[in-house]
Amino acid sequence: MGYTFRLATEDDIEALLELTTRAYEPIRELGIQFQAAHADVALVQKNVQKNLCYVMEENGELLSTLSLRMPWGEQPGPFGVPHIWWFASEPAAKKGTGSALLEWVETEVLRDTLKVPFVSLGTADKHPWLMDMYERKGYVRAGEKDLGKGHITIYFKKQLRSDITQP
Repeated sequence: MGYTFRLATEDDIEALLELTTRAYEPIRELGIQFQAAHADVALVQKNVQKNLCYVMEENGELLSTLSLRMPWGEQPGPFGVPHIWWFASEPAAKKGTGSALLEWVETEVLRDTLKVPFVSLGTADKHPWLMDMYERKGYVRAGEKDLGKGHITIYFKKQLRSDITQP
């Protein structure tokens, strides 16, 4: 059986919290203040209710999650397009699990369904490998900002459609 992709529901909150806690352990050890790294039930519930929170499963087991904050939401990204946020994968899962969800969201949701020209995301300048990883996946640096979290947030964009003019 292959992967199943879907929007998270209220029934997923406990499993999402467990997955997030395991996945963000290295972030906590690095001392990086990502909100998801310190999630509790209330924050997971808010994420599921207020954002497009996608999950990827295999045989009923949650393997990865990725949320999109929308431009009209409480925490819009910096460029007026959906902003990738809260991306976590099961540490014990096989390599490429998170990439499978990211590629599915980029293609099926953002490019083909929402028809956005590009997507954005942000990460901490102090993270030792995330910036390189996103650049390998086609993201390009598009700005930075001090959000008062003890690091500089580096923003990235990825072009998804060339037939739509970017704002």
